[in-house]
Amino acid sequence: MRLLVVNPNISESVSRLIAEEARRAASPGTEITMVTAPYGVAYIETRFEAQIAAQAVAELVAERRHAHDAVVVAAFGDPGVPGLKEALDIPVVGMTEAALVSACLLGQRFSIVAISRRITAWYRECVAYNGLLGRLASIRSLRQPLASIGSVQADHARQLRELCLMAAEEDGADVVIVAGAPLAGLARALKGELPVPVVDGVSSAVCHAETLVRLDPGAARAGSFAPPPRKPHAGLSPTLAALLERGHG
Repeated sequence: MRLLVVNPNISESVSRLIAEEARRAASPGTEITMVTAPYGVAYIETRFEAQIAAQAVAELVAERRHAHDAVVVAAFGDPGVPGLKEALDIPVVGMTEAALVSACLLGQRFSIVAISRRITAWYRECVAYNGLLGRLASIRSLRQPLASIGSVQADHARQLRELCLMAAEEDGADVVIVAGAPLAGLARALKGELPVPVVDGVSSAVCHAETLVRLDPGAARAGSFAPPPRKPHAGLSPTLAALLERGHG
């Protein structure tokens, strides 16, 4: 099995964290191809940054889709994921939807621990998009400026653990999701230190992607995720144009 894992941010240090966690979570024999957005921002906090990232992800996936069995978009908030589900005939899994599904299998109410306060409004909208706002106990976040996006876990280890504990003990969370690619792998470090299960988005996305490939449920030809209709277009790269038209071949 071959999984294409895309970091929609430009941070190579975060890509290394994602790749390490993806390979730890993957089954024996699963090949992980890690790619990083060629343009965009160091880490996504806003809707507009996510919009830029979605375009970068689409271009990367368009170039590499034929060599892979599934795509994992490794940024919390799942930039571009709904559109890619329309355009591709292989499974596309986002970190957010995967973490939420994992959390819902483990408990009734979940909390999200995020790396910045600005990001929390967008995260709440992402939970609502997935139809799970009623199961959200809280979103807690770091308040300090981030010196380096690749070292968030080390720089804020004590605060992140405290936020997770508060989510469980004060907010009534049955499960805690540590959100964002810069926190990839943190759930493994926190395992056994919290009174509730802790979920990682990267490992969840990899495992769910593997499951969907094995299930082989077929591609959408109708419904809201049917391929985009044929229409004139201009200015697209050949690979992106081919992806846009894949349902008409």
